Amino acid sequence: MKAALFVPCFIDALFPEVGIATLELLEKLGVSVDYPRRQTCCGQPLANNGCEADAAGAESLFVDNFAGYDYIVAPSSSCVHHVRKHLSAAGESERTAAVRANTYELTEFLHDVLKVRHFPWAEFAYTVGLHNSCSAIRHLHAASASEIPGEPWSKARTLLDGVRGIRFAAPRRPDECCGFGGTFSVSEQAVSVKMGQDKVQDHLDAGAQFIVSADMSCLMHQKGCAARAQTPMRFLHIAQVLNGVDLDTLAPAAHAQVTA
Repeated sequence: MKAALFVPCFIDALFPEVGIATLELLEKLGVSVDYPRRQTCCGQPLANNGCEADAAGAESLFVDNFAGYDYIVAPSSSCVHHVRKHLSAAGESERTAAVRANTYELTEFLHDVLKVRHFPWAEFAYTVGLHNSCSAIRHLHAASASEIPGEPWSKARTLLDGVRGIRFAAPRRPDECCGFGGTFSVSEQAVSVKMGQDKVQDHLDAGAQFIVSADMSCLMHQKGCAARAQTPMRFLHIAQVLNGVDLDTLAPAAHAQVTA
């Protein structure tokens, strides 16, 4: 199987280790991965702020980069949602429609396409608080919403169950927004920070040593909130855990060392 890897711009700039872990994980699972080197932002920040027309250049370049691939995989729910549902400034065409249809968030690609359930190279003997982002729950339907009756489920949780030694914390409000919301965290800074601090504290109270998510943007926000509140917590993208992360290569938690 061949796939193109789309690394969102903020991951490329701030968390390159997540892009590397995604690439390595896909290759371990037998996927032949291309990385179109001319890729840039998908246009989501502009479109989210009502500047859809201004996103035309970024969106058109995205289509040019990824047209022709049967699978386009990215470690970000919000970026995938933008490509899949809001890539409107690029213009309507068969190429654009194909790119929309063929773009997958990493966990749904692993869960729904590859149907992988075990990661024999990965061991993580820590207690994890799983953060399913708003985009993952509400837009990609990668996890259940707590307000809907029924047995809770999560594609990310199913994948993490295939990692040896992992344990899960049970926060009181598992799918509450962390307050990032893209530029909401800029326009409503005080509200955003309080939501992020509450989210981290909820996981800490539940016994989590790490917060793990398929969305690094949420983790970026929570990580900043935790550092400013001097909350001892560490953060990992799910690709890092599934790939068999070496914790010795990571920075320690702010103000506390995590032990198994």
